[in-house]
Amino acid sequence: MKLILKGLGASAGSAKGIARILLPSENLTKLEEGEILITTLTDPTMANAMVKALAIVTDIGGITSHPAILSREMGIPCVVNTKEATKIIKTGMKILVDGEKGEIYELD
Repeated sequence: MKLILKGLGASAGSAKGIARILLPSENLTKLEEGEILITTLTDPTMANAMVKALAIVTDIGGITSHPAILSREMGIPCVVNTKEATKIIKTGMKILVDGEKGEIYELD
């Protein structure tokens, strides 16, 4: 495992899976059940995609931001405020999201 990003742990827990970059203006049906959603920031129009996600990672946001609150309600890990998740993580990468520490690791 290689640490690739740090942010603010917004919802505890950890998840391993395949990353999917989705921006708010994109076709949100691209997210498959059990993938890890990587985006700039979520908004209410993304809720249908968010419920499929194994975890959520965002470029911006705080402890009371939309992705943080919804992740806690859904019981999935979330890391916000990574500043560059959508630039560093690529769709298809195998990653581990640690929502407690606010860390994202690339898996082999």
